[in-house]
Amino acid sequence: MKITTWNVNSLTARLQHVLDWLTANPVDVLCLQELKMSDDKFPLEVLKSAGYEAAVFGQKTYNGVAILSLAPMRDVAKNIGGFSDEHSRVISATVDTANGPLRIVNGYFVNGQAPGSDKFAYKMRWLDALRDWLRAEKASHPNLVLLGDFNVAPEDRDSFDPEGLRETIHHTTEEREHFKALLGLGLTDAFRLFDQPEKSFSWWDYRMLGYQKNRGLRIDHILVSEPLVPRAVACTIDRVPRKWEKPSDHAPVTLELASAS
Repeated sequence: MKITTWNVNSLTARLQHVLDWLTANPVDVLCLQELKMSDDKFPLEVLKSAGYEAAVFGQKTYNGVAILSLAPMRDVAKNIGGFSDEHSRVISATVDTANGPLRIVNGYFVNGQAPGSDKFAYKMRWLDALRDWLRAEKASHPNLVLLGDFNVAPEDRDSFDPEGLRETIHHTTEEREHFKALLGLGLTDAFRLFDQPEKSFSWWDYRMLGYQKNRGLRIDHILVSEPLVPRAVACTIDRVPRKWEKPSDHAPVTLELASAS
């Protein structure tokens, strides 16, 4: 089973990229962030023609998340339970697989703008709420995957310039402690289960030849609960779509799970 996260930075602008990528990479589940469209604009029929059901939580102009799945989904939930939020940032669904139910939690985490700002304070509150809510989600759903654009580079090796960017947004001690707290729930960073090339990033700024110079960050993550760790056989970043014309600034990240023994 293959599960992918991809911040498409506008599905209107990148729909053909998604369709082309799925043709070449027919993953079982694709989680999208930054749809930047309302639910009524979501291309349900186009994606259904490509074989995918969709659970959508859109928002005009900003944010928006969706889960695409080859298999039917159930128990769809939106945003963080118990946390009032006007933004469309989280969608969850259960996919019934050959190895039992799998809970998918797809998030577009708060950017935070800059330490000390109101948006950074909102990010801290949002992350607190996410952790508390996920604790209960994980208790109800032992097989759980949390994935999406976390807007956090968890370690120095996840940044092209860890010293120059230290304590700036995505690199602050507070953000990294929140990432560790998610791991503390019993989740594992699937990408780090495997040997990876140095300077492996999932996002590159459009400016200053960011991609060409590999001035990137690894901020798109897939975290898995304990029962899924032995089943993980690969976790990779696909840089190919970042080379396409008018690409998203993010690349897809894919986890492959083997069947349970």
